[in-house]
Amino acid sequence: MIRHIIIVFLFALTSAHAQIDFNKYLEDFDLQKNIKKHLKFSTVYGAVNGGTSISDVKTFSVTSGELQEGIAKTPYDYSVTFGIRKIARFGYENKANTFYDGTETSWSDNATVGKVQGFEYLFEIDYSRQQGVDYINQHHFVRYSSDDDCVGDLCMNEFAAKVEYLKDGFADIEYFELSERWRVKKNKNLALSVGAAHRLSEPYGYDPLEEWILDNGNLHYTYLAIMEGYTVDVYANEYKDSEGNIVANSSAVWEEIVIPQVLADYSEKKRNELKKQIQHSIIIGVDYYKYNKNTWLHAWGNLMPYHYDDDSEFSYFNYNEGDQWYDYSGGLIYGVKVSKHLGYFLEGKYNKYWNREWYDFKLGVNYTIF
Repeated sequence: MIRHIIIVFLFALTSAHAQIDFNKYLEDFDLQKNIKKHLKFSTVYGAVNGGTSISDVKTFSVTSGELQEGIAKTPYDYSVTFGIRKIARFGYENKANTFYDGTETSWSDNATVGKVQGFEYLFEIDYSRQQGVDYINQHHFVRYSSDDDCVGDLCMNEFAAKVEYLKDGFADIEYFELSERWRVKKNKNLALSVGAAHRLSEPYGYDPLEEWILDNGNLHYTYLAIMEGYTVDVYANEYKDSEGNIVANSSAVWEEIVIPQVLADYSEKKRNELKKQIQHSIIIGVDYYKYNKNTWLHAWGNLMPYHYDDDSEFSYFNYNEGDQWYDYSGGLIYGVKVSKHLGYFLEGKYNKYWNREWYDFKLGVNYTIF
C-alpha cells in the first residue's frame, strides 16, 4: 500500500511538471549538489527539558482493620527532542529564541502550503513523560508548493503536495497521510485546492471490548480478566495476575484499580494485532494569508467529504453504519497591533479525523509601557 501511495505521489509531481524532460534531468542530476541545496538553511537540533510534575499525594487504606498510610509519588516531567527543520517563517513569526529547544509550537507548520516555493520539511521525535505517563511523539512531513505568481483571474497551474506522519501520544492519534492537490489561486491572498488524500492508520472505530458486552449492556470484565490469565478467589479475597502476583485483596481495589488497567492492556493488544487500514478520500482546501506590520491573518482549512469504501472488515464505514462522514482540519493565526502600545492575538488549530478530536488554542493581549 505504501508503495502505491509513493507511486501516486511521484505521478502527481510528474503531472504537475510535465514540461520537464526527466531523462535529461536524471542525466544532469548531481546528488551531492542537491543534498547540499536542500540542507542549506536547515537547522538540526536536540534538547532536553524537564521540571517538577504534580505534587505527591498522601494515600490511605484499611487492611485487616488497620489504617495504612502511603504516598503516591509522581516522577518529574521531561522531554528529549531531536529534529531537523527547514521551514520558511511567515511574516508574523519571530525567532524569539537563539536556539531551538524542542518546545516551540509553530502552528503554521500545519498549513497546507508554505510561504515559499519548493520543498520544506520537518522531522522531529520527542520522548517525554507527563504526570508519570510516558509518551513518544513524532511529527515528520515534507511539503511542496508550486507557485509562479500568475496574474489571471484563475491560476490553474498551481500544485501542492504533502506527505506527513503524526504520532501524538497525549491525544492518542497516529497516522500517515499523503495528499496531492491542484491549487486554484484567486488572488495573491486566497487559494483553493482540490485533490486526493491517502491515510494509513490503525482501524479507528474498532472497539475490542464490544464482544464482551452482555445482553443487559454491562461488560463481563471479570471473565475477560480470567481469560487474560488472572485468577480470582473471592473467598480468600485474593486477585492474582498471570504471573501469580497478588494485585488486589478486595473487590473494591480489583474493580477500581486492576480492572481498568486490564481493559486498557487488552484493548491495546487487540488493536496492535490488526493490520493498518488505508483510506482514500477526496480533499478540498482553502488557504488565506495576508500580512502587514500592523495586522495579519493566516487561515487554512481542509475538508474530506467523500471516502472510498473498500469493504474491508475493519473499515471505518462499518463503525459509521455504512455512511459517509466528514473529516476536517483547520487553523487560524490572527494578530492586530492597535497602537504602538496595544496589541492582541488569537491563534488555534483543530483536527477531527475518524471522530477523534485534538486541538490547541491561545489568545491574549499585549500592552507595552514606554
